[in-house]
Formats: sequence, structure tokens, C-alpha cells
Amino acid sequence: MRALVSQLARFGLVGLLGLVVDVGVFNLLAVTLLSPSNVHEGPIIAKVISTSLAIAVNWIGNRHWTFRDDRRHDWLREGVEFVLVSVGGMAISLLCLWVSHYLLGFTSLLADNVATNVIGLALGTAFRFTFYRLWVFKPGRGTAIPSADPTSWSRQDSTPPAVGARQQG
Repeated sequence: MRALVSQLARFGLVGLLGLVVDVGVFNLLAVTLLSPSNVHEGPIIAKVISTSLAIAVNWIGNRHWTFRDDRRHDWLREGVEFVLVSVGGMAISLLCLWVSHYLLGFTSLLADNVATNVIGLALGTAFRFTFYRLWVFKPGRGTAIPSADPTSWSRQDSTPPAVGARQQG
């Protein structure tokens, strides 16, 4: 349980960095190039761009910190799976934005931020953490890369694992 709480805390900190990127880029685009007065679909396009950048930041942080003990050698497949789950989270956020902005008619920048960066973020975060933990970084799935973190070494093994060494099985 303690490991899960620690992992969830790391996930939250990585997500906070991703949120800063997402919100910052979204708002910058929404008040400049992709303002609804310039581009009708501006808020949706801005959200796709900002979330895509945040996904890249989150993959790096989660791969190398949150789920470092379960990252795999097949980083390309892991990355594709991470993006698929992240796109699912982005779809949740976009749906919240679309409902608020276009269906309910709440068109202010504040309403767009509440819809996508509060409601959509909460729902999307629960979705992403669940699928990252149970699918993308599921322990024992694929060949894990040994962690360089001494706290993750087995108590029976007094030597650190060699980086890049193949696991014996």
C-alpha cells in the first residue's frame, strides 16, 4: 500500500508539471493565435496542441521516475501505449470542453479552463493512472529495465543491477 501511495504521489507531481505545460500553452494559444474570435474551433485546437506537449512531458517523467521500476526495454511500444492512454485522457478533457463551450454555451476563458483543466483533468487523471499502472507499466510485462535507484534493489542482492543487463529468469 505504501508503494502505491508513493507511486501515486510521484504521478501527481509529474502530472502537475504536465498541467503547467498544458494550461500555459492552452491559455497562450487561446488568447493569441487560436482565439475564438480568430478561429471558431480555436479552443479545441489549442487544447489538442497543449495536451500533446503535456503528454510528452508526462511520458518522460512517468517513465523515468513514477514507473521507473517497471519501464521496459521496448520503449517504442511503451511510448505508443502511453500515448494511446493519454489520448483517451485528452478525449475526456476535450469532451468536457466541448460540452461546456459548444453545448452549454459557456464561452469565457474561465469556463473553458474549468471545463478542461478542472473537470476534464480530474476525470482524465483517474483514467490515465489506472491504465498506466494496469497496462502500460504493469509489473512483469515485457522485459523491465533495472532501476539505478538503490532503494529498489533486493535486500538479498547487495550489488546494484548492471544498467542494460538482461534479467535472468
